[in-house]
Amino acid sequence: MKPMNEEHLAILRRHMVEVIAIYADLASEELGKAALNERVMAAMLRVPRHLFVPAQAAPFAYQDTPLPIGFDKTVSQPFMVALMTDLLAPQPHEAVLEIGTGLGYQTAILAELAGQVWSVEIIEEFASHAEALLQRLGLSNVGIRVGDGSRGWPDRAPFDKILVTAAAEEAPPALLEQLKPMGRMVLPVGTEEQLLTVIDKDSAGQFETRKLIPVRFSRLEAA
Repeated sequence: MKPMNEEHLAILRRHMVEVIAIYADLASEELGKAALNERVMAAMLRVPRHLFVPAQAAPFAYQDTPLPIGFDKTVSQPFMVALMTDLLAPQPHEAVLEIGTGLGYQTAILAELAGQVWSVEIIEEFASHAEALLQRLGLSNVGIRVGDGSRGWPDRAPFDKILVTAAAEEAPPALLEQLKPMGRMVLPVGTEEQLLTVIDKDSAGQFETRKLIPVRFSRLEAA
């Protein structure tokens, strides 16, 4: 069988976005709305997920499932990427910190929507691969460094928004500190049972926390 071409992949990507829309509608009671933001859905339609997975997984890139990317890690299922991005609500003028670059798929989605993305990855091979791929795609508003994500990126702080793609027992204090007043963090919280959590920081530096749906992420590693 001959390999899929760009036209085939574009059709599968559209199908993926349609499936995300169905899942968002099905989860409308838990989410408090029936549809995800149009800017987020447009970014999901633009970014070629098949480039952000190992070659052997590329034929499955547009199925709504996590895929292995090496080092016992996975790229999140497309619905979860879209949902977390929607909850974060990155804007064109904002600086976003991402914890857990992986191979850069979520990073690319954020780069389509935010003014600047700073991403911290603990696995050096992932960071260098993601950096090269994002540059190749012309996403020049991304900076990546290797390090312990639980400590954030103090030199680039504060951030308008923070997205954490690994589960912590609680929101890391350094990340809460690096979040601007009126900023927002989205992350999975918990050990055995994880809940997707939204934390808003008010103008006085106080936090309001909302817990949404059960999720399953790998643990946030500390160096």
